[in-house]
Amino acid sequence: MIIDATNLILGRMATSVAKKSLLGEKIDIVNCEKALITGRKEVILGKYKTQKDRGGPMAGPFLPTQPDRFVRRVVRGMLSYKNPRGKVAFKRIMCYKGLPPEFEGKPLDTIANAKFEKKTNNYLTIGQLTNLLRQKNE
Repeated sequence: MIIDATNLILGRMATSVAKKSLLGEKIDIVNCEKALITGRKEVILGKYKTQKDRGGPMAGPFLPTQPDRFVRRVVRGMLSYKNPRGKVAFKRIMCYKGLPPEFEGKPLDTIANAKFEKKTNNYLTIGQLTNLLRQKNE
């Protein structure tokens, strides 16, 4: 199953992907940088900035600053990845920036209950968030 993450709410997408992966499906998520987190931009950035600043540089927590790895980390949070069943389910999930050549021409699925209608400006894309987190580190 290939899921296009464009205009999908990240948390809702991650829960359905985790459930499908636990049921045995292999899932590829494309266009990860276009997934959305809803809420005010300052609040979202503040939450992830404080999470990144917590701890020391060698002790973590380590928050990825690449969109595909960021989405995969969120999906990992929905799984019990330390148990054997969750570990196998996590290996079935792959995330990609953009649309890789091997998926061109194949049908892309979407998740109906995770779609976001842009009626408001209270959202931040994963691409924007990871760029802002990268800039704050430099």
